[in-house]
Amino acid sequence: MAAGPTVLETVRELAKDNGASHHSGQLSSGTGDQLKKRLEQLVNSQPIMLFMKGNPESPQCGFSQKVVDILKKENVKFGSFDILSDSKVREGLKKFANWPTFPQLYCKGELLGGCDIAIAMHESGELGEVFRDHGIQITDSNEGKKLAEPNLGKGGVTEPSGLSTATTERLGTLVNSAPVILFMKGKPDEPRCGFSRKVVDILRQEQVEFDSFDILSDDEVRQGLKVYSNWSSYPQLYIKGELIGGSDIVLEMQKSGELEKVLSEKGVTSGETIENRLKKLVSSSPVMLFMKGTPDSPKCGFSSKVVNALKGESVEFGSFDILSDDEVRQGLKTFSNWPTFPQLYYKGELIGGCDIVLELSSNGELKDTLSE
Repeated sequence: MAAGPTVLETVRELAKDNGASHHSGQLSSGTGDQLKKRLEQLVNSQPIMLFMKGNPESPQCGFSQKVVDILKKENVKFGSFDILSDSKVREGLKKFANWPTFPQLYCKGELLGGCDIAIAMHESGELGEVFRDHGIQITDSNEGKKLAEPNLGKGGVTEPSGLSTATTERLGTLVNSAPVILFMKGKPDEPRCGFSRKVVDILRQEQVEFDSFDILSDDEVRQGLKVYSNWSSYPQLYIKGELIGGSDIVLEMQKSGELEKVLSEKGVTSGETIENRLKKLVSSSPVMLFMKGTPDSPKCGFSSKVVNALKGESVEFGSFDILSDDEVRQGLKTFSNWPTFPQLYYKGELIGGCDIVLELSSNGELKDTLSE
């Protein structure tokens, strides 16, 4: 449902704005690798793990109590850890998760958030959806009986059941629409869940070109593919029409080298990474301007100003229209650690944006800077 993913995406955008992502692991040198390893083991010790003050039977703060109540209403089993009992875990987890408060709720090792996020996800229905998508068993809170047995799949496409002929044909066409296709939440540049982000990162590390399908945009595909593939959660990765699996399986295959082997056996060759492409682009001309539009037809005032400054100094330069290639546009922001355009480079090194170029020009330093 539309409200749900927005909650998680908002949390992740806030984390990005603060300069880190989930499980950044950027612990201080004093914390040590041992603590980091222990925290990784703890957050993955149960499918659902709650780091709280006190324990479920005796919470020591109202926020922890609320999350415990929510999990009980969701009818899921969960592990817990009393952060009041261990100050190292309490302080270390704040940095490990880039989340400063408690409680902290995790699902399959991924931080969902704190009390407010858990309440919002519960009320919108997203929390139950996340649990179902990741194979969490739902039990009757009164009788302790399983209400939903997750379909764990067999790592391959089985004969579809209960799907219309039109839906089956559509899904068959989709899974075969590219040599490598990822059915995920969101898009590769804007994943809407940590598990989808993991698989995107792995495919990019393997330098594999892949297509994707946002299952949040089409509920027929989202629900139908679970039956078609006999796989109950997302993301789902397909190579040459065959289901490889979800994030956990893809991660294990990458670690063991099996993913590279499967790709090779199926004739899928590695492509150029975006990082390598950007390195070549920024060095493609001694002076290189990444701008909106072209020098003869700038599409924004800032780009126009930089073009005029360069022409005023009779500087020869190459250019790239970032409006023509979103992969370059988004990738360059991370590559250069510079969030806006235009961006001016000299011999592969970032000089800066519009304000810096104009300042260099007004000080009479621009031509010297671009000819050193």
